[in-house]
Amino acid sequence: MAKAGDFELYGVGGYGYKKIGFGSKIGILTVDLMNGVTNPGERMGKSPMAKDAVEKTAILLDAARKNGMPIVHCNTAFQPDLSDMPPWKIECMREWIIGSSVVEIDKRLWRDGDVLVCKKTPSIFFGTHCASVLNMHGVDTVIITGANTSGCIRASSIDSFAHGYRTIVPRQCVYDQGSVAHEQNLKDIGMRYVDVEEFDFVLSKVRANERVAA
Repeated sequence: MAKAGDFELYGVGGYGYKKIGFGSKIGILTVDLMNGVTNPGERMGKSPMAKDAVEKTAILLDAARKNGMPIVHCNTAFQPDLSDMPPWKIECMREWIIGSSVVEIDKRLWRDGDVLVCKKTPSIFFGTHCASVLNMHGVDTVIITGANTSGCIRASSIDSFAHGYRTIVPRQCVYDQGSVAHEQNLKDIGMRYVDVEEFDFVLSKVRANERVAA
């Protein structure tokens, strides 16, 4: 229910007035689609949105591989003594230790030839060589998948935008621990930085983006 003094001026400012669209070379990122976030037996893996998001992301990745598109996965993992862990306020992340099975990329998504970067903070770009990999392949359009929408997807989207990439978020390929946070953040980043698109549309664009000869 709206309260006295509530206001919304996004339309006045022209937020979301245009689509960014796709460029000429696509790269795909998966953010934290590791066992600790996709396995329902883990505390961070219980989202009812996770199964569908992982399955659709797997379809997207298979299509990307057929067209020779670079794929970069990230996990979030720390030293056993947590000496490299920022002051996260999420308790279960203290179990995300480098080399443990909980931080391995979900086997439904990982294939030989994919790239893995390890992050410590929300964004797949911060402190990693993700952008270097994308630039090496001449990527101008980044598709972001993974979890959680309100945290690491939002942060990665902002950094992708800051790097100058056209950034696309397929709504059925991302998820969160709360449905309200998920929807609010998709709406917000979609008005500011990225195109939030339906999975089928993004998949059609990936399939149409033919392999470019080296």
